[in-house]
Amino acid sequence: MLKQYLLALVAASAISIAVPFAAAQDNPSNDQPSQGAHENGGWHHGPMDPAQRTKELTKELKLTTDQQGKVQDLLTTEKSQMEALHQDNSTPREDRRAKMMDIRKNTDTQVRALLDANQQKKWDEMQAKREQMMQNHHHGDGGSGQNAPPPAQQ
Repeated sequence: MLKQYLLALVAASAISIAVPFAAAQDNPSNDQPSQGAHENGGWHHGPMDPAQRTKELTKELKLTTDQQGKVQDLLTTEKSQMEALHQDNSTPREDRRAKMMDIRKNTDTQVRALLDANQQKKWDEMQAKREQMMQNHHHGDGGSGQNAPPPAQQ
């Protein structure tokens, strides 16, 4: 009986240790902080808090005080639109997803318009990385195996 108890305890410990590592492998870090933010150690889907996202974009893009206010306003509007759409159960899921993508694209365009040439270059790089990550996450790595994380050990 003691062996079974110890075995169960060891198994539970192994699982509790393995889960954060598996989550970390599913969510590789990148230079795009505005996407895939970690919240309380977990993967957060959907828009990050506008103030936090603005803070991280300020760090990455070296936003001016004026830009920070405008970016945060845009991100706040985006978040409220996303939340309203998320609550709308009358619209089919695919339509809501398409509208959310349109909202994101519109916000991205407006943010980019606020940036100077150097910031726009960095922004474009960040967006390209986000797109690549999203494609890899949703569609695999296209069979190249170059960006695929190593298989999980069990």
